[in-house]
Amino acid sequence: MSEAAKPKRPQFRNIGITQIAGYRLPLAGFVSILHRISGLLMFLLLPLILFMLERSLLSEDSFDYFKGFTSNWFVKLVILALSWAYLHHFCAGIRHLVMDNHIGLDKDSARKSAVAVLSISLTLAALVALKLFGAF
Repeated sequence: MSEAAKPKRPQFRNIGITQIAGYRLPLAGFVSILHRISGLLMFLLLPLILFMLERSLLSEDSFDYFKGFTSNWFVKLVILALSWAYLHHFCAGIRHLVMDNHIGLDKDSARKSAVAVLSISLTLAALVALKLFGAF
């Protein structure tokens, strides 16, 4: 068979950075990426959290200072983001541990567990937000 008569084979390539906007990521992949982002967020903010904890335990005055500091709405949003990061990372981590035991690896089960992780973590984060902003 001559070279011209051979059918062209499809080429599969990795998507480039310019093609990311058009790529539709499955929900399970989206949860996996959020799991990594939440872990990074917690890792980066851990020194700040530990510093604030250490300073707040020095005396009553320092505790009152940080209590006033955390009453700012922007700081509350940062606390809410950190709370969501913890809750999502925890729920997605349990999902990954279950999947490590070869449970729920098919497409339908992975989608259902991804929906469960998102709904549970967002519901818990909404409860934290209600408590944080004084609804109860």
